[in-house]
Amino acid sequence: MSQTKLNCLGRIALLTVIAAAAQHAIAQTTPKFPDAQASDPVTMGWMQGSPPAPDKVVQFATGGTLRFPQTRWSFSNIRQMVATTNVGRGDGAVSVLPRAERQDLDAVTFQVMGTGDTMSWVQSLGANYTDGIVVLHKGRIVYERYFGALKPQGQHIAMSVTKSFFGTIGAMLAADGTIDENARVSKYVPELKETGFGDATVRQLLDMTTGIKYSENYADPKAEIWDHVRAGSIVPRAPGYEGPKTFYEFLQTVKKEGEHGQALAYKTVNSDALGWVIRRVTGKSVGDNLQDRIWSKLGAEQDAYFVVDTVGNEFAGGGMNAGLRDMARFGEMMRLDGRYNGQQIVPASVVADIRKGGDKANFAKAGYKTIPDWSYRNMWWVSHNEHGAFAARGVNGQAIYVDPKAEMVIARYASHPLAANANMDPTSLPAFHALAKHLMK
Repeated sequence: MSQTKLNCLGRIALLTVIAAAAQHAIAQTTPKFPDAQASDPVTMGWMQGSPPAPDKVVQFATGGTLRFPQTRWSFSNIRQMVATTNVGRGDGAVSVLPRAERQDLDAVTFQVMGTGDTMSWVQSLGANYTDGIVVLHKGRIVYERYFGALKPQGQHIAMSVTKSFFGTIGAMLAADGTIDENARVSKYVPELKETGFGDATVRQLLDMTTGIKYSENYADPKAEIWDHVRAGSIVPRAPGYEGPKTFYEFLQTVKKEGEHGQALAYKTVNSDALGWVIRRVTGKSVGDNLQDRIWSKLGAEQDAYFVVDTVGNEFAGGGMNAGLRDMARFGEMMRLDGRYNGQQIVPASVVADIRKGGDKANFAKAGYKTIPDWSYRNMWWVSHNEHGAFAARGVNGQAIYVDPKAEMVIARYASHPLAANANMDPTSLPAFHALAKHLMK
């Protein structure tokens, strides 16, 4: 064999060794988590006993609120961790969700996205660390399950599903002329004039196309998302902390980076900026707006509540907590073109605008590998699949999934150890679609 071939083979062997070493390093550094059953908060004994054992206490001050596996308890008990404010259900009767539960749904199967593996519906619940799930078909409860710390009369943090509530309210205010969606944010909140939001429009907030310096990378401890939630007292502050002390103080530090309106750039801070606009034009807190415009009209079973900062500003980007069946009621209202509980709660034109979706070319630039053909409109995720499904989505597995063609709504709470939806989409989105097709038979 020639020396040239030997050298070539040597280089190939070296590259193979390097690649193998890299794969090994990745395997060694990728965290391995206990599965849903092993991490069940009741099984693990979190916060049980009077008092709980010292090693079973979940505390805000030590970061337990957002650290797995403590999150399997804390996500269903946020009110015990941080300051909150109430969103009243109103004085009306609870709207009835008739029951027509089906025993065949657990066995529904689907192909896991990106693999040739087959999984059943019931297996997907564990794979996604589900805390609770409700499925409505034609307005009836056909499936309902709870796990771990979440109970039917309990509440759970909705994370970024919160955004879809305020995207809807923002769109409602634009539809009735209270807000000019093409006006600059600084028209309504002059305090943001010299920030990255100053020359952005309200529409760009609603569709997350602002060009601002802000990273949503939860795996990066230096990402701006952590400065944001630290300002709002969602995570502990280090001794001697001198940064912004409220959500709105943080908004005033955000810088511009790039041009607005060019691409989807999903950034939680846009929702808090929208919340400030809503608060300014209505003269009411975002929680009061939610209560008056939506929550008190749904016939909800329970009050909802909001995480707030030290001066009472609600976290419009992810601080809503509510009962699971009430989240399903909201999804059902959206499925029914905004009409529910005997009244038109959201204008049908607003729901139609959401369902139509946003700019798909702008969305594609965001590079979401599990949902490349989707779009984003009024803080809702729009699938553009053959069923016209659209969804409210939150980190760690929170979801309201609306399938108009199948007349199906799924509301799910979860406490997956990894934040990004890309970790749950392969065992969630095909499961939702398979269930929809099964219910249509």
